[in-house]
Amino acid sequence: MSKLSSIEELFAGRHFDREVIILCVRWYLRYKLSFRDLVEMMAERVLSLAHTTIMRWVRRYASEFVKRWNRFGRSCGRSWRVDETYIKVRGQWVYLYRAVDKAGQTIDFRLSWTRDVAAAKAFFKKAIRHEGRPPHTITLDGYAASHRAVREMRDDGLLPRRMKLRSSRYLNNLIEQDHRGIKSRTRPMLGFKSFASAANAIAASNFFVASTNASSH
Repeated sequence: MSKLSSIEELFAGRHFDREVIILCVRWYLRYKLSFRDLVEMMAERVLSLAHTTIMRWVRRYASEFVKRWNRFGRSCGRSWRVDETYIKVRGQWVYLYRAVDKAGQTIDFRLSWTRDVAAAKAFFKKAIRHEGRPPHTITLDGYAASHRAVREMRDDGLLPRRMKLRSSRYLNNLIEQDHRGIKSRTRPMLGFKSFASAANAIAASNFFVASTNASSH
């Protein structure tokens, strides 16, 4: 793992206190707020900010929050619920592949211009690399391309042959509900300019939901 920068290094040279920066980034990623909403909220606290300033903070620090969560967050389970939804990037709808474990903790996600066998395989390979181990069980909806991707990966030795593949809309209600949470938080962001900015925002939104859930237990 790469060495994490210290808090002092992360915020060196910033005009505003780091507590203000962290608060704005956290609220933007965790709640249904736009940059201009945050400008008004900070003005009520006698802080004059431009919406572009908060935008730069989010771009700079969202990935840093994720790095720290990945180091200290609890490991995910090996029963995966996998599904696809869509979000808007550069004015076009793209597919968001996501997997959660049976406790609802996000395993990984991937954005794709297409929804097909190749895209599903690319997502599964990314998720396995991220976790460092394959799942024991994968639960999908009825979409044929994802089922085919799993079967072919088992045949090619990329997934264990003993891994269980099942289809259940009931079990996948968990991730479908989770999709709604992600989309409700990204909708005020008014779309994304690139896959990179979308990925940062989605990863950091997952981080804040997971950290909030963990602190409530």
